[in-house]
Amino acid sequence: MGPPLTYHVPRIGCGVQSLSRSKPSRLPPRALSPLLLGLVLVPISLLAACASQPRQSGASAASVAVTPVTPAPGSAASSAGPALTSPVAGAPGTAANPLGSVSAALDTEGGLATPPPGSLSAQPADLFARIRGGFMLQDVDEPAIDAQVNWFANHPEFLDRTWQRASLWLYYIVGQLEERNMPRELALLPVIESAFEPYAYSRARASGLWQFVSDTGRRFGLKQDWWYDARRDPIEATNAALDYLQALHNEFNGDWLLAIAAYNCGELVVSRAVERNERRGLPTDFWHLRLPRETRSYVPELLAMRRLVAHPERYNLELSLPNQPYFVEVNTQGPVALKVVAELTGVSIDDLYDLNPGFHQWATDPNGPYRILVPVDVAEGLQQTLQQLTPDERMDVVHYSVQRRDTLAGIARRFGTTTQVIRELNDLKSNARPIIDTDLEIPSRDNQLPEKVEHAALLANMPARRYRRGYRRPRIHIVRRGDTLYSLAQRLGTNVDTLAALNGMSPDGELHAGQRLRVSARYTSGQLRPAGAQPSGQAARAPEGSRRMNYVVRPGDTLYGIARLLQVSVRDLLTWNELPAHGRHLRPGQVLVTFVKPRS
Repeated sequence: MGPPLTYHVPRIGCGVQSLSRSKPSRLPPRALSPLLLGLVLVPISLLAACASQPRQSGASAASVAVTPVTPAPGSAASSAGPALTSPVAGAPGTAANPLGSVSAALDTEGGLATPPPGSLSAQPADLFARIRGGFMLQDVDEPAIDAQVNWFANHPEFLDRTWQRASLWLYYIVGQLEERNMPRELALLPVIESAFEPYAYSRARASGLWQFVSDTGRRFGLKQDWWYDARRDPIEATNAALDYLQALHNEFNGDWLLAIAAYNCGELVVSRAVERNERRGLPTDFWHLRLPRETRSYVPELLAMRRLVAHPERYNLELSLPNQPYFVEVNTQGPVALKVVAELTGVSIDDLYDLNPGFHQWATDPNGPYRILVPVDVAEGLQQTLQQLTPDERMDVVHYSVQRRDTLAGIARRFGTTTQVIRELNDLKSNARPIIDTDLEIPSRDNQLPEKVEHAALLANMPARRYRRGYRRPRIHIVRRGDTLYSLAQRLGTNVDTLAALNGMSPDGELHAGQRLRVSARYTSGQLRPAGAQPSGQAARAPEGSRRMNYVVRPGDTLYGIARLLQVSVRDLLTWNELPAHGRHLRPGQVLVTFVKPRS
């Protein structure tokens, strides 16, 4: 028969009570007073009398069936047996109190708590099964979906890499969707957006799992500064993305396909397409709208992924992820160096940055958020240990007293850091000089960032930089015959990646004579393209037989009007000028690069 099964029932204010299914628990023998003995014997005699009476036809005996419920993997009850509750979806490491809703449903006749339907339903062991159970979108027969399904099915290595990255975040995303009662298909949207790579960075300067551009991120409360970019923080970005999708769902009267399309190309583009069809008396569902080419593929990609997850066996795929949280959120109650957390938990620094991709410096943001994500199995006691550290130990910094003739550049070279790091850590203004005997905090020498984090820090600051008064603007270099990115980088004392990022190009992009490149006499990683600077036009190859020209935006111009005037597509204008589709307006005087074909 095996060992007895044990149910762990959380009780308000009483911790956890263990009830055995094999034998009732016995109270220790205790002497009963005559009065108490009488009080006990009277109800027993009454019950015996009731038992001898025949059963009334109109009243049926209530029987309560106890059904074992599979515990959520990783919960405290999993080692002892089935549990009646599972952790709240989307809140790893925390357990909900089921009695808050159950106690309100007490049966007044039998005195038994009657939980609402489905409150004790078992969670599947596989996360994909949990996702399938929440599908709400309809699978339609469209050639575009079939084409995308074939591509995914024929590239299993892409899916393997994607699901491996998704194993960190998918459980949390599904939990958030369940809390909001949104289609679980949306948990698959990061597959299309970023292949679940939080360090993904698009040509339109969108970042993170959900690919927010800077302006849209700020619109939904995603903080972006020198220390931290919430667009890459899977927790913050997921909440912002679901807020955005819910707002779009409301805007388009409950049509999820239009909301998903608008997430890709912008609500204004979809609204205009709907209005255009309304004027012509045409259907206004997604499949009948004239939308940008990328969006016409974007929605079918998501529906194709839905079909694969719904029926993986049809395509010889095996999809399986444990339905349990990978990470837990630890309150740091202040900034902390990631290297310190790595040493305390035994997690490698690379893995810790993978779990906390929003932070792109050696420490968390001094202004918050004051939390860090760590694997579930190493989280115990971390918060208490951090509380015992001094501020210097937490930030892994050393102190230096400024001497006569010291400069920030000299101090930075001595400690293997940069002047910008010293300024940020000590809250120094850009033109401030160190004062003799001033105490400066400086990161320790071994606080080296992983390469991808350094690159993310450079990219994260690109769209947000603005030139301040007195700031030296970068020069414009006219490319000559024979120039290459490598030769120019050597001449300017920088590297190819930095120069390419400054101009919105690929590091292996080709130059042509007469091209204008943004360069700087004294280049640092912080000197990036100013807002409104003329784009390079190298984000896409020029159509064959076309010539390049610059168009100066006039008051009242729109992208659609300019595209129609020049006989090009809006998508091409966005690509050539590295403009995001979300939340970006044209400004009079702005210069747009276009490629037009000469009239025959």
